[in-house]
Amino acid sequence: MVTIDRFIIEQEHEHPGASGALSGILTDLALAAKMIANKVRSAGLADVLGSAGQENVQGEVQQKLDVLANETVIKAMDHGGRLCCMGSEEEEDLIPIPDRFSTGPYVLLFDPLDGSSNIDVNVPVGTIFSILPKRSSGPRGTLEDALQPGRDQVAAGYVIYGSSTMLVYTTGQGVHGFTLDPLLGEFLLSHPDIRIPEHGKFLSVNAAYEQHWAEPVRGLMRRCRGLTGEREAMNVRYVGSMVADFHRNLLAGGLFAYPANAKSPSGKLRLMYECNPLAFICEQAGGAATDGSRRILDIQPTALHQRTPIYIGSRADVEVASRMLSAG
Repeated sequence: MVTIDRFIIEQEHEHPGASGALSGILTDLALAAKMIANKVRSAGLADVLGSAGQENVQGEVQQKLDVLANETVIKAMDHGGRLCCMGSEEEEDLIPIPDRFSTGPYVLLFDPLDGSSNIDVNVPVGTIFSILPKRSSGPRGTLEDALQPGRDQVAAGYVIYGSSTMLVYTTGQGVHGFTLDPLLGEFLLSHPDIRIPEHGKFLSVNAAYEQHWAEPVRGLMRRCRGLTGEREAMNVRYVGSMVADFHRNLLAGGLFAYPANAKSPSGKLRLMYECNPLAFICEQAGGAATDGSRRILDIQPTALHQRTPIYIGSRADVEVASRMLSAG
C-alpha cells in the first residue's frame, strides 16, 4: 500500500533541486480533503445542510458546506509558509496570507465545494485546486500571480466525495488517483497513471439549455447522440456536479460540455477554479480541453472569476467538437 505522503515524497526525489514546498502544499491539501470529507459524510446528521443565508461573489446562494469547506481549506493552507496568496471561488478578492505567517513561492486557487447545490440530495460533490508559481517580486502575492494561463500550472487536482473519497492530482508527470481508507485515515494509491480513452462513450451536458445554444453546438450534440448517423450514440449522463461528471469521463472516456448560450454568452464555468485545473489533469491523462476555438490552457485570464465555455474529455471527441464548432 502506497500512501499519498509516500508517493509525493518519492516524486519529489526525482527532482534533486526541489525545495519541498510543492510537496508540502499537496500534503496540506490532502489533510483539508480529509476534514471536508468527514463533514460531507455526516452532513445529514449534523447541522451543515441547507443554505447559509447569503450569496457568494458569483451571485449564487451559499450552502453551509460551501462556507465550511472554504474556511477549512484556508485554515489548512495559510500558515505553512509555502503560499504567497490564495483565491477561492467563494471570495471576491485574493485571500492574503496573514502578516504573522511567512510566505512562499506558490499561489493556490480553489473551488472549495463544487456542485454544493446537490448536497441536500446526496449527490457527489468535490473540491478542485490549481497551483501556480509566484511571478511578482514582492513578498506577498498580487493579482498578477493569480492571472496566469493554465499552461503555467505546476500542479492541479480534485477531490470527489462520493461512494468513496478520491483525490486525483497531477504535477505534470501523469495523473494519479488515491482513495481514502476510512479505517486508516489515509489516502492510498488506487489509480496510478490514469489514461482517458481516446474515444468516449459518455456525453455529459445540460440539455435543458438546448434551445439557447448556437446551431453549431446543436449540431455537435446531435452527432454525439447518434442522430446524424456519423457515429454510435454516446450515453448521456449528467450529474450537475462538474467533478462527478469529469471523474466518470476521465476513467471511462467521454465528453463533458458546458457551451455558451444566449443566457450565458461567456459560458458559466470558472476558468481559474474549475476549467484550468481539470484541463491540466485531462491533458496529462491523454485528453484535451477547448472553449470551442482555443485550448483552455492557452487562454490568458483577465479577471479572477472569469467564465468560459468548455468541451473536455477524450481527445478524439474534443477534436471533433473543435472542428465542428470552428467550422460553424
